Amino acid sequence: MKTKMVRTCITLAILAMICGPLKTFAEEPAKILPEQQTGLAPGEGTMVAPAEEGTDRPSVSADVSFLSQYIWRGYELSKDSLVIEPAVTASYKGFSMNIWGNLDTDVYAGDQEGQSKWTETDFTIGYDTSFGPIGLGAGYIYYALDAATDTQEFYLSIGGDVILAPTLTIYWDVDEYPGWYFNLGVSHSFDLPMNMTLDLAGSIAYEYSSGTNIVNYNDAMEPTNDPFRNFQNGLVSLGLTIPFWKYFTAVPMIAYSFPLGNAADNLLKATSLSDNASHVFGGVTLSMAF
Repeated sequence: MKTKMVRTCITLAILAMICGPLKTFAEEPAKILPEQQTGLAPGEGTMVAPAEEGTDRPSVSADVSFLSQYIWRGYELSKDSLVIEPAVTASYKGFSMNIWGNLDTDVYAGDQEGQSKWTETDFTIGYDTSFGPIGLGAGYIYYALDAATDTQEFYLSIGGDVILAPTLTIYWDVDEYPGWYFNLGVSHSFDLPMNMTLDLAGSIAYEYSSGTNIVNYNDAMEPTNDPFRNFQNGLVSLGLTIPFWKYFTAVPMIAYSFPLGNAADNLLKATSLSDNASHVFGGVTLSMAF
């Protein structure tokens, strides 16, 4: 009941923003942050539209990803199935609202094994600003989960408009999985003909759990009573941004997720669907911005 109520409120809020005046971006196609090319949930990277000077009108963007697997912070959340991840973002004067979801088209295990199942809906509100070459962001994420208890996070990010665009994002879970998750990422895009870009990105992450829901596992894959406080996962991705028509973009991509050390290897193996801690996955994201 809790999840259904949250999803209803989220949908109504997004529809209310979409029904307002829309902003047109004829000069430049929509941009996607490197993290979003890996199919991660909001807060891990969301689609943003280019700013247009001299206007106070809101902007709306949408995208849908078709991916071979749902990998989140190194965790394997799907196996041997196509996942479809739609998202809508509405922005105004630095503020943004985002709704994101995941549909597993062939559930691997459980009561609905072999069926399609909507597994997650995330709602993010955030604010982004910049001071010269320094960009700052902050926000809140509500994770409405089908197979687990819902949880909530706050996040803060700081990045530099310098070579490799380093960005540190800190997530603070204040609900079901209390603790901190630190993600340091870099990215770079190479200009190609016809306004295309070749996009490379990489990140490393550290988990500091202050509860008992994320714990260390020994080499026998048995959980201990010790909270997990260690480097967790690395991620590298390669994408190709292809703009077409006025408002649309296609981004085929491939990514590799891997554990950072033995403790992370045990954690990700013990909680995975395939007993693997490393994963290669990919797909394509189709986007539009108004």
